[in-house]
Amino acid sequence: MQRFFVTPSQVKEDRIYIEGSDVNHMKNVLRMRPGEELMVSDGNNLQYLCRVAEYTDGLAVLSVEQQETVDTELPSRIYLFQGLPKQEKMELIVQKAVELGACGIIPVETRRAVVRLDEKKKIKKVQRWQQIAESAAKQAGRGYIPQVEPVLSFREALRRAAELDVRLIPYELAEGMEGTRRIVEGIKPGQSVGILIGPEGGFEKNEVEEAGEAGFVPVTLGKRILRTETAGLAVLSVLMYHLEV
Repeated sequence: MQRFFVTPSQVKEDRIYIEGSDVNHMKNVLRMRPGEELMVSDGNNLQYLCRVAEYTDGLAVLSVEQQETVDTELPSRIYLFQGLPKQEKMELIVQKAVELGACGIIPVETRRAVVRLDEKKKIKKVQRWQQIAESAAKQAGRGYIPQVEPVLSFREALRRAAELDVRLIPYELAEGMEGTRRIVEGIKPGQSVGILIGPEGGFEKNEVEEAGEAGFVPVTLGKRILRTETAGLAVLSVLMYHLEV
């Protein structure tokens, strides 16, 4: 069944009004006709079973058949701070991070990153990544669309993470799986978590030191060195398993 996202303001009693590019997608791409069923999420953990009522004045008008609370979100907000990777790896990372329950993805410029984006390219890339996040949220049955935030410098990312309860930085020189287990097991539902991942070349030593001063705790992911597109997803998987209720 097709799934769409709206804002709460688009829900009016027993009617929901789809607008913008979604109308063209419904009408001309999916060729949905009056009477067809679809699911709609309002971004506040409510979802609606609807039928297409009509298309009018650039809107798709839906009749609400059933309303229920969505129970697909993790009890903690997890943010992936991802060092910019090469080529199209970021698209895969965004897609899978959303599927695994990430609340938000923050692209980060690090010193060893090969990718350098000018301001125009940053905007276009973030727009593209947000589209991927929306598609992944629909596929995964998420209650809302995680946001891909603007690209930040390394120090801006550290300041952005300062408000979070727990900050983790997987680092190949970190030691002690037992210590990592204790850290993960100490994360409680309701706490916010930041995961800081380096690019292909990893972090420079002074970046790890700066992150430590900003409250990031080094953790190990085992004896093997993981690629940048694997490391964040591995941590997300562990946290999902630990926090899922």
